[in-house]
Amino acid sequence: MDIYWIGIILGIASGISHYSGVIIEKLVINRLPPEAKLMRSLAKTPLWLFALTLRFGIGTIFFMLAQTIIGPALVPGLMACGLIVLAIGSRKIIGEKLTPLEILSIFLLIVAITLFGFSQLSIEIFNFDLINLDFIIRMTIFTLILFLLVLIFLFVQRKMIRYKSLFFAFISGFLFSLSNFWISPLMGVITSVFSGNFNIGELILFIVSAAILVVTNLFAISSMANALRYGEASKLVPIQTLPIQITPSITYFYVFQESPSQLISILLYMIAIAFVLISSFVFGKKQAQIDELNNS
Repeated sequence: MDIYWIGIILGIASGISHYSGVIIEKLVINRLPPEAKLMRSLAKTPLWLFALTLRFGIGTIFFMLAQTIIGPALVPGLMACGLIVLAIGSRKIIGEKLTPLEILSIFLLIVAITLFGFSQLSIEIFNFDLINLDFIIRMTIFTLILFLLVLIFLFVQRKMIRYKSLFFAFISGFLFSLSNFWISPLMGVITSVFSGNFNIGELILFIVSAAILVVTNLFAISSMANALRYGEASKLVPIQTLPIQITPSITYFYVFQESPSQLISILLYMIAIAFVLISSFVFGKKQAQIDELNNS
């Protein structure tokens, strides 16, 4: 088999692995008694730990291997094919129902993620001055704004309890957005730090990046688990995707102050954002209706 097609298969396998993990996680959460302490109970459940391994272990390995073979442009779209597994698994295994409009919205999301890849708004992180003062200021502002949004959503979900699944999904999305962003600075300085050829600025950036990655991922996993406890996986995953897919454009244009070489890149990105917004609106409205029925 040609190496290119191996990369294609790995990209699809990454999405299948990730979204299969989501289905298993939701299945485990559904089996918990209402009075159970969520994260403490999940941490003691081997099947939930297996679901995390599928999502963030095996899925990530497939993702990285696929990017190495066929590059970063195609992989997000191939991985998005796993949303089909989410739709089928949510119906067959968990018992969730999807309307034709929701199925269409899933395919819109797949197309959107594919367009994000083809827009090629990529950043050459190893050629970027990561300890430039202006860049650090912009990076700090971006991080603080996302943390502020997380705090606002945490506050609001306590006041609007019937919609807490929606708010927890958004919180998880914002936290994963921060995690995805801070991987870049970490990768940019990791070689210098481990080779011993680093300055104090690079060391501080490495420590801060590593700390933020640990904290954001832990709370993002916990937040999504809370969302899945109160809502449906087939609705909440697309909602979580909204900030994850939109915030990279902010980092590209504001934090890194890059500009695309072709106008078509901006056009593809704008179409993709529109599709993500439409999909998230459809699923958000449906989940809100479900929350109202469950809490009426």
